[in-house]
Amino acid sequence: MKISAVIPAYNSARFIADAVASINAQTTAIDEIIIIDDGSTDNTEQIVADLPGNIVYVKQPNQGPSAARNRGIEMAKGDWIAFLDADDQWTPDKIARQRQTLETYPSLHLIAGDMAEIDNQDKVIVDSVLAKHHLLDTFKTMAGKPIPNALSQLVKKNFIPTGTVLAKRGTLMEAGLFNPGIRFGEDLELWAKIAAQHPITCLPDVLMLRRQHGENATQASENMLIDLTKVMRSLCRHTGTQLQQQGIAPNRLVANSYWTLGYWYFAEGESNKARQAFRNSLRQRFSLRSALYFLVSLLPPHSIARLRRLKQKFS
Repeated sequence: MKISAVIPAYNSARFIADAVASINAQTTAIDEIIIIDDGSTDNTEQIVADLPGNIVYVKQPNQGPSAARNRGIEMAKGDWIAFLDADDQWTPDKIARQRQTLETYPSLHLIAGDMAEIDNQDKVIVDSVLAKHHLLDTFKTMAGKPIPNALSQLVKKNFIPTGTVLAKRGTLMEAGLFNPGIRFGEDLELWAKIAAQHPITCLPDVLMLRRQHGENATQASENMLIDLTKVMRSLCRHTGTQLQQQGIAPNRLVANSYWTLGYWYFAEGESNKARQAFRNSLRQRFSLRSALYFLVSLLPPHSIARLRRLKQKFS
């Protein structure tokens, strides 16, 4: 079993040495570290040149983290791929715990785990993201066993942090790798495709420290919500049969994603875009909620403002 670590990097000079050090500090060594510099304009390249370890460094024009990860996967010599972002760190026994799980459950194609969150001074600010989302006890009970109906669980809540993943290279290739056309949620799309075909698990152990800073904060935005509709449409196409087998209506996932986008537009006062999103939601699946908001979005702005004031008054 050979393991390649893939790190996408963009203007990562401040943190990448710590990321690589956390890989080199593993109690179970990996075989290579592939750093794909995605068009950095800082001195990332100079920092990497001085780092120890079996490092393969490639610089490419900026194409986004999905394209960078994909290139790393394609270049990798290992039959298993582990991911880490350049501003995050692995815990020392990350790989050892995952290899031990594979020995116990050799049918697994992907092993993820819990993560903690740290600030720029490496102070822990969240001990367990799984606990934060009320999932830790569930995965403690499973103790590394393949997750039953993992696909349906993923579309309810993506419990897989990319930097904790250890996955078979062939399985990643089979699933089509990360979708460069999706900037937000491309990881969920890939994990869901894999979960639809193969056993996966998530360990209740903290395997990664994710750095929280202003540059990586993800907030609700138009682009994020548009990408969510792309993810759900993709999953409807590629995993629709499996979703139905696991009790999830694929068209409802798509409809809900369009409703969420429509509501965001509606709250921003963009009635035309809201109306189109609610229309797309209704095309997938009728719901009274979407129909009501579609009709309200037809009203002139002053009437919508009056309805909002009434709603606030009575709520």
